[in-house]
Amino acid sequence: MAGMRSGRWRGRLLGPRLGRRFGWLWAAYGTSELGTWLAFGAFPLIAIQTLHAGPAEVAALASAGVAVGAAVAVPLGPWVEFRRKRQVLMAMDLARCAALLTIPAAFALGVLTFLQLLLVSVVVAAADITFRAASGAYLKTLLPAEHLLVANVRFESTAWTATIVGPPLGGAAIGLLGPVVTVAADAVSYLLSALGIRATGGHEPRPEHQKTARMRPADLLDGWRYILADATLRPLFFNTALFNGLVMATSPLLAVLMLGRLGFTPWQYGLAFAAPAIGGLLGSRMARPLATRFGQHRILIVSGSLRAIWPVGLVFLGPGTGGLLLVIGVELGLIFCCGVFNPVYATHRLERTPTDRIVRTLSAWSVTTKATTALLTAVWGVLGSLLGPRTAIGLAGALLLATPLLLLRRDHTPQHEPEPTPGRA
Repeated sequence: MAGMRSGRWRGRLLGPRLGRRFGWLWAAYGTSELGTWLAFGAFPLIAIQTLHAGPAEVAALASAGVAVGAAVAVPLGPWVEFRRKRQVLMAMDLARCAALLTIPAAFALGVLTFLQLLLVSVVVAAADITFRAASGAYLKTLLPAEHLLVANVRFESTAWTATIVGPPLGGAAIGLLGPVVTVAADAVSYLLSALGIRATGGHEPRPEHQKTARMRPADLLDGWRYILADATLRPLFFNTALFNGLVMATSPLLAVLMLGRLGFTPWQYGLAFAAPAIGGLLGSRMARPLATRFGQHRILIVSGSLRAIWPVGLVFLGPGTGGLLLVIGVELGLIFCCGVFNPVYATHRLERTPTDRIVRTLSAWSVTTKATTALLTAVWGVLGSLLGPRTAIGLAGALLLATPLLLLRRDHTPQHEPEPTPGRA
């Protein structure tokens, strides 16, 4: 009896099998995520150690590359909407692979420059936004609606697993072989991802589009128009953009506070943010059974509200073991709530968006989130200089407490649209 109960609980937690094609897509996603985390921090290290870049150049590499990449991705959304998504996914993987491989090649030839690093970061950022938008549309044609939450839970769990495993392995590799090698490993991961997506197979017809229609400048705003016109997507859009931006804006200030004034060592700083990632893995595994029992709407409200209460606790950060445990506790609670919230929110977004608008909608969403993060990071950098890191972190935490007001406040039902006919995936 106990074994049967255990088996039923495992089935509820892990969900049903989603087939060979999803298995290949999942493996491709996991491979590229691991490669990304293996190379985490490699670009700044190359800029500092090899090119002797200063703080301003390193900051520009971190923010300008992403911002310009987001701008480049804007016209790609409408273009990708009417292309076969599987081909787009493979093309974006190969583009990221090729761009990253230019770095070890230039390093070996002794011609690596800061401009090249910046251009590669732009290509990778634009391809990343386009890939994530196209993957949402591809997933919706690959699986029936009732399996979307299961798929998003598996992606979220994989992302947090890569977060736990990747940075320590990448740090060891950088210490032994240097950051250029980890960039090459990241490039290979995208090549393997493209091969995995190719292995999904199946027939995907070209999306219907009037052959005489040409993309107009106004079409670039289609994704934003659809989001802002939808009464349930609109508050979720503003909530996630503001929440992510405020959380990420305090990261540099927290590093300054911990590694500077409070005297934490680099390994303690790394531990403070690596160990809590286990909360994301646990939270993502709990998302499906919680949503099944209480409903997606309630889980979005509760987990989205709970994740906002943790960051303000960082204002009480002090030195020593107590301070380290405080950061770990705050991050663990925050990441656990995000692990529950993220797959439910991603599923809800797919369910609310018609298939022929997914790429434009997800692209607009991602561009806005990245631009908001870049802007708020710059603003909080100024506030940290004027008010001090601790006060600026506290201000961000106080503003985060208001973000649940932007969450959905009433019940909703997914938009209905015709199910894809057999063979369309």
